[in-house]
Amino acid sequence: MMKKKLVIIPTYNEIENVRNIIRAVLGLEGSYDVLIIDDGSPDGTAAAVRELIPESDGRLFLVERSGKLGLGTAYIAGFRWALERDYDYVFEMDADFSHDPADVPRLLAACEDGADMSVGSRYCNGVSVVNWPLGRILMSYCASIFVRKTLHVKIFDSTAGFVCYSRKVLETIDFDKVEMKGYGFQIEMKYTAVRLGFKLAEVPVIFINRQEGTSKMSSSIFGEAFWGVIRLRFRKIVANL
Repeated sequence: MMKKKLVIIPTYNEIENVRNIIRAVLGLEGSYDVLIIDDGSPDGTAAAVRELIPESDGRLFLVERSGKLGLGTAYIAGFRWALERDYDYVFEMDADFSHDPADVPRLLAACEDGADMSVGSRYCNGVSVVNWPLGRILMSYCASIFVRKTLHVKIFDSTAGFVCYSRKVLETIDFDKVEMKGYGFQIEMKYTAVRLGFKLAEVPVIFINRQEGTSKMSSSIFGEAFWGVIRLRFRKIVANL
């Protein structure tokens, strides 16, 4: 019996990319469903998604939220949605093609080969980033070093947002205890999974900076992640039983 697979893509003002990324994921071999979670984009992103639903053969879904509520809350809403509908594997992916849809089956293969979750990693095999300013590469790379040293986990790309979770990981993590809402959410989820005893595999990918649209990164996001990592170091991780 074929496993059910869902790719969650949060959006805010991604009108330039959303149609193409949806078609690219729906076109992959292996039948992946797509869930767009749009945070009230004023540029018409949600309307563009609705236009594609009739041609998706029942594999495209849309959740519309009232405004920018944070990347972490978008993914948690998507995880809850996926668990309620019995998906076996759930993916995180950006809308802007910085994550190559062709790599989705590689992340799935890592989980099918024994990992509980897999990460599309920019740093597990050197530095694989294209078209990022040097300062941003250094900030991202050093952030992952900081996380490894502070939390004592062997994850080379802890801030990566290209992830495949097996269902049992998402069932075990208590979403109500997840504190970080920005990109620190990615660190918290990986650290929590590892602390709960799950096996994490890193799959080398090439990250390509967006060609269309505007980055949502800000200094406040990095500030939340820095202090959030410090708090994680001293927090007790408990499974959702």
